[in-house]
Amino acid sequence: MTETTDVTALLLAWGEGDAGARSRLIDVVYDELRRVARGHLRRERPDHSLAPTALVHEAYLKLVDQRRVRWQNRAHFFAIAAHVMRRILVDHARSRAAAKRGGSMMSLHEDDARTPPLDVDILALERALEKLATVDRRQSRLVELRFFAGLTVEETAAAIEVAPITVKRDWALARAWLFRELQSYPS
Repeated sequence: MTETTDVTALLLAWGEGDAGARSRLIDVVYDELRRVARGHLRRERPDHSLAPTALVHEAYLKLVDQRRVRWQNRAHFFAIAAHVMRRILVDHARSRAAAKRGGSMMSLHEDDARTPPLDVDILALERALEKLATVDRRQSRLVELRFFAGLTVEETAAAIEVAPITVKRDWALARAWLFRELQSYPS
């Protein structure tokens, strides 16, 4: 079985009540979740107090507590994981901002992007994504999957059930929209 099949099979077994499948799942997805967490934290300010391991553990605890989710496949699992990690980082930034009235900076770019990196406050990014969701919910979801989960174009396409070319087009549009939107926020 491939890793994708392993994850999908374990998720389906877990959904059918196999507690052992849930335990085996962490062994299969742990390294990938750490890679996603490192990607998130690489975009954060250098002195961020969450380590990738802590972010993975906190996210995994929230993921295994999901009772109403009917896991479909690997892409679905990592899409939910991305959303959970995003919520954890936003909540962490909010509590830090409340404590210090400071900011939490992230870099909004992709290594192969032709646009220069954009360092943004994670709370400003959250507000912009919420605003984007009112304009185009699919693009907002796509940003969450590509940026926060680090899913590939193909994985994102599978998760939101569109063609890869649509993901590429929407990704470019969403990034341009966010870049413009974030420029309007005061520094």
